[in-house]
Amino acid sequence: MKMSRSTLGSLFFGVALQGLLFAVSISPLNLQAAPIQFSVQPTTKAFERSQITELKEDPASIRHYNLGADKVALKGYDPVAYFTSNQALKGRKEISVQYRGVTYWFASDKNKELFLASPEKYLPTYGGWCATAMAKGEKVEIDPTNFKVTNGRLFVFFKAFYANALKEWNKDEANLTVKADANWRRISGE
Repeated sequence: MKMSRSTLGSLFFGVALQGLLFAVSISPLNLQAAPIQFSVQPTTKAFERSQITELKEDPASIRHYNLGADKVALKGYDPVAYFTSNQALKGRKEISVQYRGVTYWFASDKNKELFLASPEKYLPTYGGWCATAMAKGEKVEIDPTNFKVTNGRLFVFFKAFYANALKEWNKDEANLTVKADANWRRISGE
C-alpha cells in the first residue's frame, strides 16, 4: 500500500477476522484494506506467566497511580510480603514484574511467583496513595512501611515525624473506607 501526502490525515487501524489481520486506511479520498497473515503459537505456562504484561493492557487510570518516573509501585517494596509476612520488605530490582504498566519489585522469587499466580490480590488500594488522604479526595505520598491489610486489601499511609495517617484511619476505618473507595472511583474510574 503506497501512501501519499493526501492520506496523511488518514485513520489507520487493524481488524482481526478468522485468523487474518487487515490493515485498514481510511481517508477522505480512499479506502484500502490489505490482509496480513499471522499465527498464534502455543506457549508454556511458565512463558505465559513471565509475559503477563503482554496479556493485560495498561489501564487509562495508571496516570493516577502513585508511581515514580520508573513506574515502580510502593517505592520498591514487595507487595506480597505485606500479606504473607505482615511486613514491609524492600524488593529487588532484579526480581520484578511489570503488570498493567506498573513495575513491582519482590524480596524473593517465591513472592514473585505468588504475585504472578494472582496479581490483583496483591495490588495496593487507591493506586498506592495514602488511604486516609484518599478519604478526603486527596492524593498524598506514603511511607511504604506504614500499612494495614484489612479484608484482603492493602492500605498504605503517610507518615512523618509530625503525623501518622494510619492512626487517624484506625479511629473510623469503616466510614473512611467507604469515602476513600468513592473518591478513588471518581478520580481513577476504577
